[in-house]
Amino acid sequence: MERHVVVAAADGLHARPAAVFVKTASAAGSPVTIGLEGSAKRVSADSILAVMSLGVVRGNTVVLESDDATALDELEKVLTDSSL
Repeated sequence: MERHVVVAAADGLHARPAAVFVKTASAAGSPVTIGLEGSAKRVSADSILAVMSLGVVRGNTVVLESDDATALDELEKVLTDSSL
Protein backbone atom coordinates (compact mmCIF):
# COMPACT_ATOMS: atom_id res chain seq x y z
CA MET A 1 0.00 0.00 0.00
CA GLU A 2 1.02 3.58 -0.55
CA ARG A 3 0.55 6.73 1.49
CA HIS A 4 1.24 10.37 0.54
CA VAL A 5 2.29 12.60 3.45
CA VAL A 6 3.26 16.28 3.67
CA VAL A 7 6.38 16.77 5.81
CA ALA A 8 5.82 19.23 8.67
CA ALA A 9 9.23 19.34 10.44
CA ALA A 10 10.93 22.72 10.04
CA ASP A 11 14.15 21.05 8.83
CA GLY A 12 12.39 18.47 6.67
CA LEU A 13 14.07 15.07 6.92
CA HIS A 14 17.48 16.29 8.00
CA ALA A 15 19.45 15.33 11.13
CA ARG A 16 17.13 14.84 14.12
CA PRO A 17 13.82 14.36 12.24
CA ALA A 18 15.51 11.88 9.89
CA ALA A 19 16.95 9.96 12.85
CA VAL A 20 13.51 9.71 14.49
CA PHE A 21 11.96 8.65 11.17
CA VAL A 22 14.59 5.96 10.53
CA LYS A 23 14.34 4.62 14.08
CA THR A 24 10.58 4.27 13.67
CA ALA A 25 10.97 2.63 10.25
CA SER A 26 13.56 0.20 11.60
CA ALA A 27 11.12 -0.93 14.30
CA ALA A 28 8.47 -1.74 11.69
CA GLY A 29 7.66 -5.37 11.08
CA SER A 30 8.08 -5.12 7.31
CA PRO A 31 10.14 -3.14 4.80
CA VAL A 32 9.16 0.48 4.11
CA THR A 33 10.33 2.69 1.26
CA ILE A 34 10.14 6.46 0.92
CA GLY A 35 10.47 8.82 -2.01
CA LEU A 36 9.52 12.32 -3.08
CA GLU A 37 6.15 12.57 -4.77
CA GLY A 38 6.66 12.90 -8.52
CA SER A 39 9.98 11.07 -8.47
CA ALA A 40 10.54 7.42 -9.32
CA LYS A 41 13.40 7.20 -6.79
CA ARG A 42 12.49 5.16 -3.69
CA VAL A 43 14.88 4.35 -0.86
CA SER A 44 14.78 2.15 2.20
CA ALA A 45 13.23 4.05 5.11
CA ASP A 46 15.57 2.37 7.58
CA SER A 47 18.74 3.90 6.09
CA ILE A 48 19.51 7.40 7.40
CA LEU A 49 21.94 8.13 4.56
CA ALA A 50 19.40 7.07 1.94
CA VAL A 51 16.60 9.08 3.56
CA MET A 52 18.75 12.21 3.88
CA SER A 53 19.90 11.82 0.25
CA LEU A 54 16.33 12.55 -0.88
CA GLY A 55 16.69 16.19 0.24
CA VAL A 56 13.21 16.35 1.76
CA VAL A 57 12.30 19.82 3.04
CA ARG A 58 9.29 21.13 4.94
CA GLY A 59 6.19 21.12 2.77
CA ASN A 60 7.40 18.37 0.43
CA THR A 61 5.04 15.46 -0.11
CA VAL A 62 6.64 12.07 0.29
CA VAL A 63 5.34 8.66 -0.73
CA LEU A 64 5.60 5.84 1.78
CA GLU A 65 5.17 2.25 0.61
CA SER A 66 4.76 -0.85 2.77
CA ASP A 67 2.56 -3.89 3.29
CA ASP A 68 2.20 -2.87 6.96
CA ALA A 69 -0.55 -0.27 7.57
CA THR A 70 0.52 0.14 11.21
CA ALA A 71 4.05 1.04 10.15
CA LEU A 72 2.66 3.62 7.72
CA ASP A 73 0.50 5.09 10.50
CA GLU A 74 3.53 5.45 12.81
CA LEU A 75 5.71 6.98 10.12
CA GLU A 76 2.97 9.42 9.13
CA LYS A 77 2.84 10.61 12.76
CA VAL A 78 6.58 11.31 12.67
CA LEU A 79 6.40 13.15 9.34
CA THR A 80 3.49 15.35 10.41
CA ASP A 81 4.99 16.25 13.81
CA SER A 82 6.01 19.91 13.41
CA SER A 83 7.83 19.89 16.77
CA LEU A 84 10.74 17.83 15.39
